[in-house]
Amino acid sequence: MPSVDIPAYKDGDFLVNYEEKVFEDVKAKPGEKALITFHTIAFEGSIGLVNMLQAKRLLRKGFETKVLLYGPGVQLGVQRGFPTLGAEAFPGHMAVNNQLKAFIKEGGEVYACRFALQALYGQTEKALIEGIRPINPLDVMDLRLLMRREGALIIDTWTA
Repeated sequence: MPSVDIPAYKDGDFLVNYEEKVFEDVKAKPGEKALITFHTIAFEGSIGLVNMLQAKRLLRKGFETKVLLYGPGVQLGVQRGFPTLGAEAFPGHMAVNNQLKAFIKEGGEVYACRFALQALYGQTEKALIEGIRPINPLDVMDLRLLMRREGALIIDTWTA
């Protein structure tokens, strides 16, 4: 039987070379835009959180960045908390909400489809995190078309 004779990992060890960066650090040129769409279920995987981090990164790189929540994605923009709205029941519980709030605070724009809010999830516009703009379901496609027309980088998230 083979033996493993390397020391056990310990806090502070490096397992990968995190300092090597292969590509240049791209910054937005003046007027460049980005749109990230979310048609994903909140808390069923990491894609909502990961792409919110991507949205913030694009914003910080200088892109005029918008987030579109539609279908089950609108659940990402609904206020949460326990025992009260805004209260974090445990560390990380409000990760997506906090990322959305930070994105908005840094100048990002977030839109949520009214059809999904009411027809699919029985929510009202008052349930949305402050700063999220509810939009007509017909605006979902028009936002995408406008962003395409303007040459925006569009990242689609579709898990459900």
